[in-house]
Amino acid sequence: MTIDEFKKVELRVGKIIEAERVEGSDKLIKMKVDLGEKSSEESEEKKFRQILAGIGKNHDPDNLVGMYVVVVANLEPRMLMGMESQGMLLAAHGELGEAILLTPEKETPLGSQIS
Repeated sequence: MTIDEFKKVELRVGKIIEAERVEGSDKLIKMKVDLGEKSSEESEEKKFRQILAGIGKNHDPDNLVGMYVVVVANLEPRMLMGMESQGMLLAAHGELGEAILLTPEKETPLGSQIS
């Protein structure tokens, strides 16, 4: 991958507003994530992203609410178990294969671009 290709990846800071397990899956968690976006330029109404992630074996949805995370914000939406996922959370793999979510060092404005 060239540096120009990497620059196309839009990494942004988001905050998990809601999280719940996906019925019928032991891994998937459905989250409502705030990336600081508005529903339209003339509106003050917030636009949230629905993001599904396979982190359910290592994370309790209740503990995710309020967490700041790093999101790949410019992926094409993808259908998972009949639901649209509108981004991807970044995570590292721990020694035991667990998902370790990447988070900013301190509270950061929502939508901040990571470079």
